[in-house]
Amino acid sequence: MSAIRLLVLGAVRRHGRAHGYQVRNDLEFWGAHEWSNAKPGSIYHALKQMAKQGLLRAHEIAPSTAGGPPRTEYELTPDGTEEYLRLLREALTAYDQKLDVLSAGVGFIVDLPREEAVRLLRERVEGIREWRSSVTEYYTPEAGPESLGHIGEIMNLWVSSADFGAEWTLGLIARIEAGAHVFAGEGEQPALVLAEGEPNPYATGERHPGDSA
Repeated sequence: MSAIRLLVLGAVRRHGRAHGYQVRNDLEFWGAHEWSNAKPGSIYHALKQMAKQGLLRAHEIAPSTAGGPPRTEYELTPDGTEEYLRLLREALTAYDQKLDVLSAGVGFIVDLPREEAVRLLRERVEGIREWRSSVTEYYTPEAGPESLGHIGEIMNLWVSSADFGAEWTLGLIARIEAGAHVFAGEGEQPALVLAEGEPNPYATGERHPGDSA
């Protein structure tokens, strides 16, 4: 699973309707360009590709009075919303996702009901524990990595990563169950998106054709 599809769909959904530069601005504002493959080319490609796939509806609007090409704005279709939620749930439950996918999932976790978020995270913990057990069929942590030579260092890395992943996830579950954050259906949530024309302190400054203001 690639994080870019989840990130782009989630960013468009936050606005309701957004053009490519807004999506890119938001992802940079969230720091996604540092921890994922959400680079300008990938963002614009994902927008166009998902529009072709029927996940996004493209609207071409008139160019600004300053000139420039028409700007394309996107909004999620019903299929796009379904795909977004599918990707979000997968990102939160799969123990073997890359860190950027998990990060994207956590970034949008509040789009789910609180009880569902907890249930999905518990599934993740269970998956981590099952995977750890499969590793320890060949490697006994108590014996130390030296017991398998330098290959034991790989096994030790896997087990240590599993232990940390489970501990971190359980900590997140505890905070959510204690009332942290505002989840779907609980009231107004922080927008966490940039308004049209709002300066982005993390923007690289590069624009893309079709994104004139």
